[in-house]
Amino acid sequence: MTSPHPTDAAEDAPGGYAAARLRLLNGTAPSGAARRSALAALTDDWLAALFTAAAAGTGVRGAALVAVGGYGRAELSPRSDLDLLLLHDGRADAAAVAALADRIWYPVWDLGLALDHSVRTPAEARATAAEDLKVQLGLLDARPVAGDPAPVSALRTAVLADWRNQAPRRLPELDALCRERAERQGELQYLLEGDLKEARGGLRDLTALRAVASSWVADAPREGLAEARGVLLDVRDALHRTTGRATDRLSLQDQDQVAEELGLLDADALLRTVYEAARTVSYAQDVTWREVHRVLRSRAARPRLRAMLSGARARRPERTPLAEGVVEQDGEVVLALAARPDRDAVLPLRAAAAAAQSGLPLSRHAVRRLAASAARLPTPWPAEAREELVTLLGAGESTVPVWEALEAEDLITRFVPDWERVRCRPQRNAVHTWTVDRHLVETAVRAAALTRHVGRPDLLLVAALLHDIGKGWPGDHSRVGETIARDIAARIGFDREDAEVLAVLVRHHLLLVETATRRDLDDPATVEAVAKAVGSVGTLELLHALTEADALATGPAAWSSWRGSLVADLARRAAAVLAGASAGEPEEAEPSAEQERLAVEALRTGEPVLALRTQPAEAPEGVEPEPVGVELLIALPDRPGVLPAVAGVLALHRLTVRAAELRSVRLPGVTGGEGAALVLDWRVAAEYGSLPQAARLRTDLVRVLDGSLDIRARLAEREAAYPRRRGITAPPPRVRVAPAGSLRATVIEVRAQDAPGLLHRIGCALEGAGVRVRSAHVSTLGANAVDAFYVTGTDGAPLEPGRARDLADALGSALR
Repeated sequence: MTSPHPTDAAEDAPGGYAAARLRLLNGTAPSGAARRSALAALTDDWLAALFTAAAAGTGVRGAALVAVGGYGRAELSPRSDLDLLLLHDGRADAAAVAALADRIWYPVWDLGLALDHSVRTPAEARATAAEDLKVQLGLLDARPVAGDPAPVSALRTAVLADWRNQAPRRLPELDALCRERAERQGELQYLLEGDLKEARGGLRDLTALRAVASSWVADAPREGLAEARGVLLDVRDALHRTTGRATDRLSLQDQDQVAEELGLLDADALLRTVYEAARTVSYAQDVTWREVHRVLRSRAARPRLRAMLSGARARRPERTPLAEGVVEQDGEVVLALAARPDRDAVLPLRAAAAAAQSGLPLSRHAVRRLAASAARLPTPWPAEAREELVTLLGAGESTVPVWEALEAEDLITRFVPDWERVRCRPQRNAVHTWTVDRHLVETAVRAAALTRHVGRPDLLLVAALLHDIGKGWPGDHSRVGETIARDIAARIGFDREDAEVLAVLVRHHLLLVETATRRDLDDPATVEAVAKAVGSVGTLELLHALTEADALATGPAAWSSWRGSLVADLARRAAAVLAGASAGEPEEAEPSAEQERLAVEALRTGEPVLALRTQPAEAPEGVEPEPVGVELLIALPDRPGVLPAVAGVLALHRLTVRAAELRSVRLPGVTGGEGAALVLDWRVAAEYGSLPQAARLRTDLVRVLDGSLDIRARLAEREAAYPRRRGITAPPPRVRVAPAGSLRATVIEVRAQDAPGLLHRIGCALEGAGVRVRSAHVSTLGANAVDAFYVTGTDGAPLEPGRARDLADALGSALR
C-alpha cells in the first residue's frame, strides 16, 4: 500500500524512523521496560512529525493525535499494533479531516506496521465508549502524541468520570468479558503454549485490573503485579524478536530461543517464569473481583438499609464462628478479633480448613497476617495440625482457591518445604493438563471423592498430595518421592507405620495402572508381584483409589472405563492373594486399670461416672501451651440408648469427636450392679471456645438418660437457630456390612462426612433398629468419619445376613 500523500517525515531514509527503529530493536540492549519506552518515544517523535506536516498541509486546526491502549501506556513490543485516535473538534471540513488522517495512516502502513485507528470528535469518542467497553478501556489510557493536548485531557477526564459513574453496570460486564476469554484461552499458568495476552493471568487481565482500580470501587493487590507485568512484557518482546511476527502465543518450537534471548537456562525455566507471573495476576484477579462484587452488593443494599434503620445506628458486620480463632464475615473467612497467630501455630491450617469446608474464600488480609505473624509449627506437628491439613485436602474443589491463597503468601512452602521444587513446574506431556504442583492438588481433589472407599482417608489424601513430589529432583520421581514422602510424613506427625504406608503409596503410585495395561493378569506371578510390593489389603485399597485419582487429575486421556476395569480386576486379584495374611479376628484388649475402676464405680452407684484428662498442645519455647482436646472416659451400667445419649450431649456442648471406643466390661460379683458396664473412651476437642466442665457433661447425660432432657429436640432447635452455611458437596455416606468382620458380632462400617451430631444420628438409627452395640470404634480423620460398630441381636448373636444388609441400608438412608 503506497501513501497518496508522501511526506518527508515518512521517507525511509538513513537516519529516518525505520532505520532508527531497526537499530533500537536489533541492538544489544536486552528486552525490558527501558527499550519499550524508548520505542514508544521514537514512535511518538515520528508520528508527531507526520501530524504536524499533515495538519499544515490540510489546514485542519483543533485536532490532536492520541495514543490509546497499550501504545497509550508506552508498552510497545517490537511487533505491537499502533492504537491511534485522531481527535478533532468537528469544525473542519470532513474532506480535510479525512485527508489529514490519510497523511498519517498511509505512512504507517507503508512501513508494514499494524494500525488500529479511528477518527472522532470528543463527543463521538465518548458516545462510542459508552456503547463499547473495549473502546472505553482503551481511552482510559489515552495519551496525547501531537496537536492540541487540551481536548485530549478533557476527553480522558470525561471518559474517566463516565467509567466511575457507570461502574455498577460496567464492572460486571468487564468481569464477564474476562471470564469468557478465560474459557476460550485457558489459564496461562498451566498452558504449555499459552497466549501471553489473552489467556487468564495474561496482559489483558492486567489491563482489566488497571481499569478496576480507575473505577475507585476496588484496588488490586499491588504486591508483585508490576513485576509480573514486566515479566510478561519482556517475554512478549523476546517472542516478537525471535519469531519476527506479531504473535502472543508462546509456541513450543519458539521457547528455547525465547529463553536464550532472555538469558534463561532453558525452556522449562522460561515456562516457570511465565507461570509465576500469571499466577500472581490470576490471584490478584480473584481477590479484586471478589471485592468488586462485595462493594457493589453493599452499594445496592445501602438505600434499603437506610430506610430500614430510619436513622438508627448501623450494626457491626455479622461474624459467624467457624472454628477456634476463625469467623465468617461478609462472605469471607477472616480471623476472630481475639485470634493470636503468634501463639497459635495451627491457626493457618485451621483457617484454611474452615474456609475450604465452608466453601468460602480465605480473606487476603487474613492470609497476609498469618504469613507475617503465625508461630512456626513444631516438628513433628501436633495432631490437630495434621488433622486440619487432611480436612483442607478433603474439601474437594473448594480446596483449590484456598490453597492458591496460601501459595500467594508462601505459606505452603512453610508447611512443606519440598513444595518449592514442584511449584509451577511444567509437564511436557500432552496428556497432562496441569503443572506438577497443581496436578498434586487436583489429585487430592479427585481423591476427596473416593474417601468413602478406603479405611484411611487421611493417608489417601496426603498420598495424593505427595505422589509426584519427586518430580522436583533428578532421577526416577517415584523412588525419589518415596524418600521425600517418608520424611514429610514423619515431619507432619504420622507414626512410623503410617509413614511407611505413605512411602509405599508414593513409590508404587503407577504400579496398578502400568501392570494392568502392560502385563498378563492371568499369570499368577504378575498378581503375586503386585501383592508383594503392596504388602497389605489396606494399602492395596488406598493404592487403588490413588491410582484412579491420579489418572483423573492428569487429564481426560489418562483414564477410561476400560483402564478402570483393568485396574479393578488387578486389585481384586491382588486382594485375594493378600486376604490370607489378614484373616482372623484380633483379640479384644483388656480394659485399663482406670477403665475398670470407673466401671466398678458405675456399677456400685448405678449412675454415670466421668473422668477428664486434658491433652496439651506442643508449644514453642517460652510460650505457654494451651489445651486442644481431652480424653473423656465414661462408665455406666449397661443399658439401651447409651451411645446416642452420650454422642448427643457431646454435640450439644460443641465437642468434636476425634476418636472413640465403646466396649462392654463384665465384672461379675460387683455389689449393686448387674456385672456388666459400658465404658466409652472419647477423644474430643472443642469446636471453638473453652472446654466444658465434667460436672456439666455428667448432669446433662443423666437428664438425657432419665428422659428429662430431650436431646433430639435441643439439637434440632440449635440447628434451626443457626441456619446451615453453604459448604462443600461431600461424597455421600457409605454403609456396608464388613465381610468376615467378626465371629461374635456383625460389623457395620460407616464412612461419612463428619458433622455435628453425626454419631448421635448413627446411635439413634442403631437403637431404632433394635440391635445392641457390643463395641464401637470411631475415628475422625480430617473431615471424614470412619466408624465400625460391632452389633448383635437382642439374643447376643450376630445378625442374619439379610437383616444385616437391611440394617446397613436403613443406616445409610438415615445419614443422607
